[in-house]
Amino acid sequence: MYRFVCFFVLISTFFMVGCSIDKSERKQLFDNDWQFSLNGKDWRNLDLPHDWSIEGDFNPENKMGNAGGYLPDGVGTYRKSFTLGKQYEGKKVALYFEGSYMTTTVTVNGKKVGTHDYGYTSFIFDITDYIKINEENTLEVTVDNSKQENCRWYSGSGIYRHVWLITTDKIHLKYWGNYITTPVVSEEKSTVLIKTVVQNETDKEETVMVRADIDDECFVEQTVLLPAQSEKEVELELEVIKPHLWNVWTKQDDKPYLYEAKISVLSEKRNVIDTVTETFGIRTIEYSAEEGFKLNGQSMKIFGGCLHHDNGILGAAAFDRAEERKVEMMKAAGFNALRTSHNPVSKALLDACDRLGVLVIDEAFDGWYAPKTAHGYHELIDKHWYEDLSSMILRDRNHPSIIAWSIGNEIMERDSPEAVTTARKFVSLCHELDSTRPVTQALACWNDKWIGQDALAAEHDIVGYNYLLDWAPEDHKRVPERIIWQTESYPRDVYKNYKLVSENPYIIGDFVWTSIDYIGESSIGRWYYEGEDPGEHYWKPRYPWHGAYCGDIDLTGWRKPVSYYRQLVFSPQSASDIYMAVKEPDGYYGKIYMTQWSVWPTWNSWNWPGWEGKNVEVEIYSKYPEVRLYLNGKSVSDFVKNNEFLTTFSVPYEEGDLRAVGVVEGKEVGEVVLSTAGEPCALRLTADRSIINSDGQDLSFITVEAIDKEGRLCPNAEIAFSCSITNTPKNNTANIVAIGNANLQDCDPYYDLSHKTWKGRAMIVVRSPRNPGKAELKVVSDISKDICSVRFK
Repeated sequence: MYRFVCFFVLISTFFMVGCSIDKSERKQLFDNDWQFSLNGKDWRNLDLPHDWSIEGDFNPENKMGNAGGYLPDGVGTYRKSFTLGKQYEGKKVALYFEGSYMTTTVTVNGKKVGTHDYGYTSFIFDITDYIKINEENTLEVTVDNSKQENCRWYSGSGIYRHVWLITTDKIHLKYWGNYITTPVVSEEKSTVLIKTVVQNETDKEETVMVRADIDDECFVEQTVLLPAQSEKEVELELEVIKPHLWNVWTKQDDKPYLYEAKISVLSEKRNVIDTVTETFGIRTIEYSAEEGFKLNGQSMKIFGGCLHHDNGILGAAAFDRAEERKVEMMKAAGFNALRTSHNPVSKALLDACDRLGVLVIDEAFDGWYAPKTAHGYHELIDKHWYEDLSSMILRDRNHPSIIAWSIGNEIMERDSPEAVTTARKFVSLCHELDSTRPVTQALACWNDKWIGQDALAAEHDIVGYNYLLDWAPEDHKRVPERIIWQTESYPRDVYKNYKLVSENPYIIGDFVWTSIDYIGESSIGRWYYEGEDPGEHYWKPRYPWHGAYCGDIDLTGWRKPVSYYRQLVFSPQSASDIYMAVKEPDGYYGKIYMTQWSVWPTWNSWNWPGWEGKNVEVEIYSKYPEVRLYLNGKSVSDFVKNNEFLTTFSVPYEEGDLRAVGVVEGKEVGEVVLSTAGEPCALRLTADRSIINSDGQDLSFITVEAIDKEGRLCPNAEIAFSCSITNTPKNNTANIVAIGNANLQDCDPYYDLSHKTWKGRAMIVVRSPRNPGKAELKVVSDISKDICSVRFK
């Protein structure tokens, strides 16, 4: 047994249950120093965000079932003690939960504050009347996710996003009350319109000044008379000269431009009473059946991916870094858009889309009144639809990345008149709260009655087609004003969808199902071998499958070959010139059968022992007009014309080097090589970043790769390893929060400290502590003496 060592400069502190809050900042992170008990059992200390289901074992008896990845449900209780100093007297105090799954009940000092039922929307509870000043307060949050099944994919359980303490004076800016639009945009100047709601919760009339500053460029003020116990919307208009436009970027050094608006309430003596800073972008969107989609007046096609909310082996825990990493991975794969299927996502993910330049369809619900699961949103819709839809729009409407609101996905009652009535009600609220964005819905039809959905489709500004883009040309003849995007598509239909989108202006984009693998909806993207249970994921339970495997990017962040092909077809300016992959030979492990959401198992591997002399199909994805393939220095054939960015060669397998080159006017340009790897002799550890923050929230994603003596990845290696972490000083609290691989039939738990590689790869995630220090990550296997060191500051 030999060791591999990674060093991290991280953060560390002693854990304290209970805290004293001496400063009354408007918004303070409230994630640290909680106690937790699952199902009334042993209490332990933890920091948020937290998902208790991912800490459990995969088990076919768990009620989450195939939809939820066979992980455990239950009822979790969180407790936190805190003391508020004298400066909190007379203040308004609220708790802001970004997301807690599922039914969440909050009590302060033994008194119930409120309950929130929908696990995906953010909510705010005013706790002013429940707190005690200069005394210890006890906060208890009960999260009930025991009613199963309530979701068609993995939801996670618990307080899985941030919690904030919000403190204001009784005269203050309303929570989610700021709305920023840019009604006039040109190269010379832009009009910025800020609507803000000011609340006076005192018992007397007050005169205040409301001021807005945009960066250091401009400001405006307005005097406002506020009656007692009232609120008033104030409109402030500013001009930005020669504005920088927010845009989608394709080059690493070409980032979208974001502005900051500082909105303040001042007393008559010009003392600042309250201030909120909002980030926004100056940009325009247009859409029509005649000219398609335009961003800042420029036509563009939308190349998107659907995205579930979990973070792979981290479960649903929405660490800011994990959310950012998802967007980075999608951007690197050439996506310019994502759809938040099928629920509102974290603010951190939307912030990352703003910063990195990714367009967003922000989606509210999976279903409406007709049930899809036993305890789905149909149980909540009558009581909570207005609250939940409003929560999404009011929280998210200042994000420039969001280009559309989606009110549903494949609703089961789609052929009924009631669906039209519901859609009209939902669309009306969207337009009332945000007049600048279109409203869409992902529609589906599995029979020949699509024409019966015309009335429902007509309620939307853009119509989402799930898997039905082939019908769009005929529908366009019938309804020529309809604007269409494919809100879900099968992963392998790359070029067919590209042709439909690129050749028809009324089809503005495509969103593949899905961009990144996720837990739950188990086996939807599987292929299977002769002798295994046939059929689709929804036919029967598929344990030990506990995840999808239909993503372009796998659960650990590795891009599958289909991702490189999709990027080359839809986004060639961001793609590599040439890429090579090898289709698994039919019969190598057994005769291969495909499911609807699968692609043929294809790998960037030239390791097929036992198949010598038998043909293997080699795929080359290329921008070049022609390509040529060499095996061990010998040309496999003369150059072959590239068709649909794809060329396939049938090659008798032999060990060695496979080299593909592009051919332009008879000259070879560019190349890519696959070489047969030898026996694995080491584990290579590579961290995604060399520096992480000392805030107790940051993460380092460490890729584990089995390599041969030449440093080549061993694509068939399954190497068992274990890991541990040692902190310096000893009270440091850097810790391993997840370990796993991309094999969604490997049921080793993600919380354990041992695992194995799959296809030569695995992933370890380390969470930083809160104070400076150093942590030593040790990875132990039986194949190598090598040591890998990575340092963080």
